[in-house]
Amino acid sequence: MQKQLKGTGEAMDISIFGMGYVGTVSGACFASMGHRVIGVDANPVKTGSIARGESPILEKNLPELISEGVRSGRLIMSGPEEAVSGSCMTFVCVGTPGNGNGSPNTEYIRRVCSEIGGCLKHKRDFHIVVIRSTLLPGGTEEIVIPELEKSSGKEAGADFGVIFHPEFMREGSSITDFFHPPMTVIAGHGENRPEAVSGLYSGIDAPLIMTEYRVAETIKFVSNAFHALKIAFANEIGSLCKLMNIDSHSVMDLFCRDDKLNISRAYLKPGFAFGGSCLPKDLRALNHRAKTLDLDLPLMRSILDANRIHIERTLSLIYPYRGRRIGILGLSFKAGTDDLRESPMVTLVETLIGKGFKISLYDRHISIPMLTGANREYIFREIPHICSILSHELEKLVEDSDVLVIGYSEEELRRLIGRFRPDQVIIDLVRFLSPADVRGKKFIYHGLCW
Repeated sequence: MQKQLKGTGEAMDISIFGMGYVGTVSGACFASMGHRVIGVDANPVKTGSIARGESPILEKNLPELISEGVRSGRLIMSGPEEAVSGSCMTFVCVGTPGNGNGSPNTEYIRRVCSEIGGCLKHKRDFHIVVIRSTLLPGGTEEIVIPELEKSSGKEAGADFGVIFHPEFMREGSSITDFFHPPMTVIAGHGENRPEAVSGLYSGIDAPLIMTEYRVAETIKFVSNAFHALKIAFANEIGSLCKLMNIDSHSVMDLFCRDDKLNISRAYLKPGFAFGGSCLPKDLRALNHRAKTLDLDLPLMRSILDANRIHIERTLSLIYPYRGRRIGILGLSFKAGTDDLRESPMVTLVETLIGKGFKISLYDRHISIPMLTGANREYIFREIPHICSILSHELEKLVEDSDVLVIGYSEEELRRLIGRFRPDQVIIDLVRFLSPADVRGKKFIYHGLCW
C-alpha cells in the first residue's frame, strides 16, 4: 500500500553517520533548510574538512552550503554518543560497495548500526534511525533491525523507529536533485513514526510516498538498472546508425519526442510476453541488419531471448497440472483485437497441446470465420485444430476447467470472480485479479511475476 504524507515543517535535530557523498550533500542541504545537523564519520580528514567549512568532495554549490551551515552553527561534526544523544533521528549514509562476486558489502552498515544501537541503549527518548544506504530487498529487516536491537537491547517500533529512505541523487547535480526530486520515498510502519521523517521535506515540492521496506529497497536497484539499460540501448542504436550513415542523435531526439509510448509509463507493468505483427518482426530485422554489418548488439539480441524465457517461465506454472482440464482466457496478442500473429498466447497453447494437455480456449474477439489473410494463415499453421478447442461459452469453460489461465483483462471476466471454485487453480498472466480480489478467497492463485 502506498499513500501520500504531509510534512510538519518544524526544524529538527538530526545526526548523519557517514559523511561521504550522500551524507555530506544531505547534511548540507538539511542545514540550509534550517535543520540542525550533527555529522559523524570514522575518517578525520572528512570531518575536519567539513568542520572548517570546506567541502571534502567536488560538487557544484556544495562548498557554499557547507560554509554557510558551519558558519550558522547548523552543521557540526561530533562523535557517535554526542550525535545520537543530541538528535531525534539518525541518518545512516555509509557505503555498501560491491564484493568481487557482485554481492554488496554490508560490513559498514552492520558496524554503524551496532554503534548506533549501543548509543541508544541508555537513551530514554524515542529515536528514529533512517537508512539511506543502498540495501538489497530484505536488508532493513534482516540486517539493520537485528543489529540495532542486539546492540541496544531494545525493540524496533516500540523503543525506536526504523525508516528506509532511498536517495536518488546524481553526482554533479545532487544539490538540484535533493531540492527537486521526482518523489521522496519513505518506508516504515506507523509505530516507526514516518511522519517525523516526512516533516523534513515540508518545503520541497515533490510527492512524499509511504510504502513497504522491500518496495523502497527495490526501487533504487530498479531505477539504476533502467538507467543503465537506457544508456546501453542508446549506444547500440548509435553504433548501428553510424554504420548505416544515419545521424543517431537525430533519431534519438525524434524517439524521445514520443511521450505517450517511448518515454512514458507505457509497457512498464509486469505481465505476459510481447507478440504481434510488429515487435518481434522489427527486432529480428534490426538484428539481421546488424549481423550483415558485422556489428554485435548483445542487448538488442537478448530481447527476444528474454521474451522466450518469460513464456517458458509461464509454462512452468502450468506443467504441474498435467492431466487437469486447462481453460485459457484470451488468445490474441493484445486484448480487444483479433490479431493472433506471433501471439505469445498462441505459443503457450501450441506448446501445451504438444505436451498432451487438454485445452479449452475462450476469446470473445476471435471468430474463426471472420479471420482473414495472414492472420488466418498463421493460426491454422500454428494450431491446425483451433476450431475443436475454441469455446464461445465463457461460463461453461470456467465451470469445466480445473485450471484457468487468464491471458487478457476485460470487464466481462469480473462477474466470474465470485464463481471460482475452491478446487480451481487461477494462473493470472496480466494481474487481472488485484490483491483485494484474491484476499480471503479459497481458490489457488498464482500471479505470473507478482
